[in-house]
Amino acid sequence: MKFLIINGPNLNLLGQREPEIYGKDGYHALCERLKVFAQAHSSTAECFQSNHEGAIVDAIHAAQGTYDAIVMNPGAYTHYSIAILDALKAVDVPCIEVHISNVHQREEFRHKSVTAPACVGQICGLGLYGYEAAMGYFLEEG
Repeated sequence: MKFLIINGPNLNLLGQREPEIYGKDGYHALCERLKVFAQAHSSTAECFQSNHEGAIVDAIHAAQGTYDAIVMNPGAYTHYSIAILDALKAVDVPCIEVHISNVHQREEFRHKSVTAPACVGQICGLGLYGYEAAMGYFLEEG
């Protein structure tokens, strides 16, 4: 299985941005972890991160015909990006939305996801393991 891992704004600062919420592992460590997980399951994972909404939309469009599944942490775009929602709905590549923290234990504005309706499911609050849980789901459902 070929996975595209999409991370939105500020996730490039993992390890230094609010480590009490997001942990101490950096973005490159996350990507390496997911590549190792994929390899252990005879799969591949490519990581993509952007702080720009249009670049994320372009990555979703480019996934069509290239990847079997998307695991995406849209960051703050979760709460207001109709463009990302529409991009997910426009391609025939299933996606699971992942959040490192439990967004439902945080500020009220973080409780609503506009992108989740275009996803198979949403995983939140499991730390970096949430990405692997999403990949595991797709591997089992294959």
